[in-house]
Amino acid sequence: MRILFVYPEYPDTFWSFKHALHFISKKSGQPPLGLLTVAALLPDEWETRLVDLNIKPLTDRQLRWADYVFLGGMSVQAESARAIIARCNGVGAKVVAGGPLFTARHEEFEGVDHFILNEAEITLPPFIEDLKRGQPKRLYTTSRWADVTTTPVPRWGLINQRHYATMNLQYSRGCPYDCEFCDITVLYGRVPRTKSGDQVIAELDALYDRGWRDHVFFVDDNFIGNRGKLKKEILPRIIRWTEEKHHPFSLGTEASLNLSDDPELLGMMVRAGFEQVFVGIESPNEESLKECRKIPNKGRNLLSSVRTLQKAGLQVQGGFIVGFDNDPPSIFDTLIRFIQESGIVVAMVGLLNAPINTRLYRRLKQEERLLKTFTGNNTDFSMNFIPKMKVEELLQGYRKILGTIYSPREYYRRVFQFLRTHDPRKGGPVRIRFVHLWALAKSMVLLGVVARERLYYWKLFFWSLFRRPRHFPTAITFAIYGFHFRRVFEDSLYAAGTKGNTASISWRSLAIASPWVANHLSVSFGLPELLVHEYVITCPILSDITVITIPRCVAFVVVTFFKPPPLKVHPWLLLYSLQTSQSVAS
Repeated sequence: MRILFVYPEYPDTFWSFKHALHFISKKSGQPPLGLLTVAALLPDEWETRLVDLNIKPLTDRQLRWADYVFLGGMSVQAESARAIIARCNGVGAKVVAGGPLFTARHEEFEGVDHFILNEAEITLPPFIEDLKRGQPKRLYTTSRWADVTTTPVPRWGLINQRHYATMNLQYSRGCPYDCEFCDITVLYGRVPRTKSGDQVIAELDALYDRGWRDHVFFVDDNFIGNRGKLKKEILPRIIRWTEEKHHPFSLGTEASLNLSDDPELLGMMVRAGFEQVFVGIESPNEESLKECRKIPNKGRNLLSSVRTLQKAGLQVQGGFIVGFDNDPPSIFDTLIRFIQESGIVVAMVGLLNAPINTRLYRRLKQEERLLKTFTGNNTDFSMNFIPKMKVEELLQGYRKILGTIYSPREYYRRVFQFLRTHDPRKGGPVRIRFVHLWALAKSMVLLGVVARERLYYWKLFFWSLFRRPRHFPTAITFAIYGFHFRRVFEDSLYAAGTKGNTASISWRSLAIASPWVANHLSVSFGLPELLVHEYVITCPILSDITVITIPRCVAFVVVTFFKPPPLKVHPWLLLYSLQTSQSVAS
């Protein structure tokens, strides 16, 4: 039996880090852990291959090779998944689909031969047995939760690790909390199910033995769901393993904010090598926290809790939401102030959406406020329900938040604030590779010369180099992150503003003929004397956004680095014929 695993393309979102990955010459942030784990559940005699569309394109030849195409993904990958299914149908390849996307919405997908829903440890074995008998059913599902102590080590040999920025590992499934908007408890339950210490070490060994020496992210939705087991079994094992291997990995994960209440657990995580933690803070408004039942955050000093984590040595990445029924008109300024004061550099702010089958989804359905299916991307300026606040006011406030916290001045201000107080873990070696030096060189050109944040970049560059040299790699990393966040924000603004509208593009001096071209620029050496200054995108519902600038004195040439969408006229032929202002229809 020949099985081809196909992982759908991940769109350009906050967490894709697409624009940051180019600096380090990587193609994707993380590998498809779910498909790699499913591959390990298949019979050993079956031949398996994997195509990650974020790494390379899928060919008809690969599809014809396979007896079955196994497809998995998340809601945000739905569009790519549909395109894959259509291609499979076109060449007669049989499709087997599973994972969070199809578990929640399998009724929406035509052209799939077999659905393996819920957790594969339970639903995949019956499919395999039926397949061997020649009588596979179309739907396999269960209401039981899998015993993750039986989950095998992922088949890492199916991917080329050098294409990815981070490797990943899952220790637990489920979350003890039940936030109204979250679908984790729908998919994995409220009782955290955990792997054994032997399993965790085996997975770390598997990555180590394949030569990985970089970041590893624990993809658990709440790593501290079972604190007792972490402190007694898991973290002591990881600490011992890390010390024996001389700190080969930096670690990151997701956890609830009440991690700050447990100094013993916090200290053990830092000793184990954890450097980053994503925390769902959601809102500084207490009534909104009560509304969504964000129990770990209610009645606490959120700012103090964040600083406790930071002082312990963790980089706190924060998730925030606007659009709650109880959000007051002042929520936008309040949230901006909180993010700036907290020093949370990586701050994801999204509009509230209701994933299928969540408590929020059921409530809104009962109130007849649902509009459509959640896209899976809560930073694309879309909502799938009617909010209590006026839509225009909500979108205007949301735009204000993003336009403020991702602006160079405010973003770099948070970076400085964080680096002044952050005390990174000691003992781990600082590994400098060529790819890091190349990323530094790229940042010096693109951020230090081309981009409009160049003055802030150089201030951070020299301050961290001479005043906080141990923080220098982190400082440059944050600068690159900021570039990505601004690009995503500006692209989202442009997309939201040009749906059914006309965007007015004004140029100063020489400029780019199309915003689509300008969105895909990089600096290269070559044709001299072509100097681009800046363009400003103006839409009816948006304020002017300066996207990219290059000073007149720079003797570099701007060329298209990524393939732009098809244009009737090549953009460079239009370069010298632009007027002071021009209207471009979307």
